[in-house]
Amino acid sequence: MPRYQITDDDLQFAKEFLEAPIGYHSPGLQRVLNLMRGPHWVFKYVLVVKERYSLWQLGKLPAQRGAKVELVDGVHYTDLIEAERDIFRRRWKDLTGHDLDAQIKTEA
Repeated sequence: MPRYQITDDDLQFAKEFLEAPIGYHSPGLQRVLNLMRGPHWVFKYVLVVKERYSLWQLGKLPAQRGAKVELVDGVHYTDLIEAERDIFRRRWKDLTGHDLDAQIKTEA
């Protein structure tokens, strides 16, 4: 179990990611991303390229190295930025048990 846990104080970093998922990240957001990308998972959501630069599918990367990626039926993306945001939201929910968009809405 990782030492760092996501709390309500990290909502500011979630907002930062949703505004600009690709590029430079603040140290606080990088800490959240490191937790989301860390080794403490049964599986991780990943993007699988179906058509180069134009179509991606949601997949689940198992914790065991070399095991097959499981594709999630019916979840495809045509916008890479929106795909990255969706995966962030899914990982947030897996880690916190809360829907990110609902948390942001109630905070406002």
